Amino acid sequence: MPAAPRRTRRRTHALLASAATLATAAALTAALPADAHESHHRPGRYQDVQLLSFNDLHGNLEPPSGSSGRVTELQPDGTTKTIDAGGVEYLATHLRQAREGHPYSVTAAGGDLVGASPLLSGLFHDEPTVEALNKLDLDVTSVGNHEFDEGARELARLQNGGCHPTDGCYTDTEFQGADFPYLAANVQDEKTGKPILKPYWVWKKKDVRIGFIGVTLEGTPGIVSADGVKGLTFKDEAETINKYAKVLQRQGVQSIVALIHEGGYPASGSYNYDCDSPGAGDGISGPIVDIAKNVTPAVDALVTGHTHQAYVCTVPDPSGRPRMVTSASSFGRLYTDTTLTYDRRTGDIARTAVKSANHVVTRDVPKAADMTDLISRWNALAAPIGNRPIGYISADINNTGTESPMGDLIADAQLAHGRELDPKTSLALMNPGGVRAGLTYAAKGAEGDGVVTYAEGFTVQPFSNTVNLQDFTGAQLVQVLKEQVSGVNAAAPKILQPSAGLTYTLDLTKSGADRVVTDSIRLNGAPVDPAATYRVATNSFLAGGGDGFPTLGQGTNDLVGSDDLSALEKYLTANSSAANPITPPKADRITVVS
Repeated sequence: MPAAPRRTRRRTHALLASAATLATAAALTAALPADAHESHHRPGRYQDVQLLSFNDLHGNLEPPSGSSGRVTELQPDGTTKTIDAGGVEYLATHLRQAREGHPYSVTAAGGDLVGASPLLSGLFHDEPTVEALNKLDLDVTSVGNHEFDEGARELARLQNGGCHPTDGCYTDTEFQGADFPYLAANVQDEKTGKPILKPYWVWKKKDVRIGFIGVTLEGTPGIVSADGVKGLTFKDEAETINKYAKVLQRQGVQSIVALIHEGGYPASGSYNYDCDSPGAGDGISGPIVDIAKNVTPAVDALVTGHTHQAYVCTVPDPSGRPRMVTSASSFGRLYTDTTLTYDRRTGDIARTAVKSANHVVTRDVPKAADMTDLISRWNALAAPIGNRPIGYISADINNTGTESPMGDLIADAQLAHGRELDPKTSLALMNPGGVRAGLTYAAKGAEGDGVVTYAEGFTVQPFSNTVNLQDFTGAQLVQVLKEQVSGVNAAAPKILQPSAGLTYTLDLTKSGADRVVTDSIRLNGAPVDPAATYRVATNSFLAGGGDGFPTLGQGTNDLVGSDDLSALEKYLTANSSAANPITPPKADRITVVS
């Protein structure tokens, strides 16, 4: 696919009154180069450029509910408090306020802006989110793994516009596509060996030029359905960035920012935690650390994502100089404000002057009227489908913890659907990454407390995976459980959510596969027989060996059922009523030793 041309447009930034913003700041050092302080006397050499960034929006146009719509803030006395955050009506206001007084301002994103989206966006193949991002004046983004959920052809449509090939046009005007370029430097067409979209893009304002290189994680094929990445090759992140940094430098662009859809795990869950504070266990861990240490010093800052974590950290580049690495959580709850001091004499960033802070997208600012209008227009189309009740709950069913109540409920629903297809179905397993949200007891609209609507169910399971049945030996089943904490999942375990009747102990004091205590595994109270055959229900993504579970791709006697959301809807409808709502599962099927 040829690289998409950048659309030109007239910018209309709303100039709103500046508001106090909750923030945490990190700076590389307090001092500029010695002669930089002369900039007050010789204006013009140094130009502060504001870089606003966010990541992993996942089509959350409306304020996300429950824990998905909160951030944790560290207080001066060491305690923490939670703050409601997110929603594009507020994100737009915050970004517009942040740009006030900054004539040199560029807005970038780190991927997964669409995909796994709530009904309001997902029902319309994320056209509403692209429209919202255009109104946000997003300049550029990298692709993420979820941009490939519907394949490269659909990604090209989001970039270039045009109506959906099967669902057609949703309104009387044709979808225009993104005003901003999607960058996919490390995603190549298998046949041509060329990037499927632009690998880089250069932001220009008068004589200031900053290059952006966008990549997604090399492991994307392992976490996206096979159809979504068919015919594509995903290259090493750092090697690709280094390659295109040289290309940019040959074009005379010395200031470079990498947009990387891969991330890390900070030592604290508070967004304003001092990532660079000294002491054991501080900083970040995870894949982004190795990437950052291998990305050429020619790159001045790294905007990251994927892990849905919040951090503003410095990680040494290969020359040993500290370099800013940031991530703004997910779902539009935070944005990062980074100051890049551009040296007109060298065309490079004065790295000692880079400073950055994460800011909360609080809901105590005026809503952006254009976003309210956008949400209203699309909600009018979605409401007849989304407002339909599908079940009743007695309390919040959360999506938190190693084993979550929501994960257990989905596994139970898939087990029930599996037994309708084949009464011999023994158990169900659900991947935690496929559980996108919990269910909230408090009414979101006019439906009433405890009512679960189709839109809320869609937010939990938006992927349209099917429920698949496969046969496995007991030995294979044990191996699947061990793959949760070994192989590619050794460093960041992916704990499958089990249906009722499957119990075992997870000993986190051990390492690798030994963390799953084999002798503790029971199905309906009986040990798993290595030689027996078990009928297992999973979603189609797991049935293809996704998420680092190769053994799940080796099942036999396949049978494909309904989509996973239909299975959840049917289970809720059959097992709950207004008078007898379903109670949250206890999440006690896995005994965790830590």
